[in-house]
Amino acid sequence: MKEIEILNSGGIILYPTDTIWGLGCDATNEKAIEKILSLKGREQGKHLLILVSNIAMLGNYVETIPNKALELINSVKEPLTIIYPNAKNLPKILSSDDNTIGIRIPNHSYCQELIQCLGKPIISTSANKSGEPSPNGFKDISKEIKDGVDYIAEIEREKLSFKASSIYKVTLNEEVITIR
Repeated sequence: MKEIEILNSGGIILYPTDTIWGLGCDATNEKAIEKILSLKGREQGKHLLILVSNIAMLGNYVETIPNKALELINSVKEPLTIIYPNAKNLPKILSSDDNTIGIRIPNHSYCQELIQCLGKPIISTSANKSGEPSPNGFKDISKEIKDGVDYIAEIEREKLSFKASSIYKVTLNEEVITIR
């Protein structure tokens, strides 16, 4: 896959996810993350989430997976992002001041294939400039964003797919806070 070569070399891709079209890169590559922030015109310290392929991979990037998080993963059928405590093995630029990280396990074959072939999590952030509305589909993505990436996926370009994920924050003491 050409996308994997690009991700491995620190490049940025534009790709469909289980929610919306997103900008992505290797989530362990700080320079690639900085490229995405620059392309979006987004200041550092704003949260970016990562996609992992499964619970086993999730365990590589958070110190503890709270039981309440596992319950949510197993019960919520719609796209689900969970904010976990104690991020690990990721560049500091990704975690918030309290060392939390937003992570989603996508139910999307293309995303799953990307993550599995890369063997690492990928960034997933909306394909728009900071402060602008998220695109409802590929046709709504600005020329500036399209021109600023190293690769654009060839699939699902006709699909209107805007559907934000539910977001929950799960604390070490098993408290679940609904964000969205």
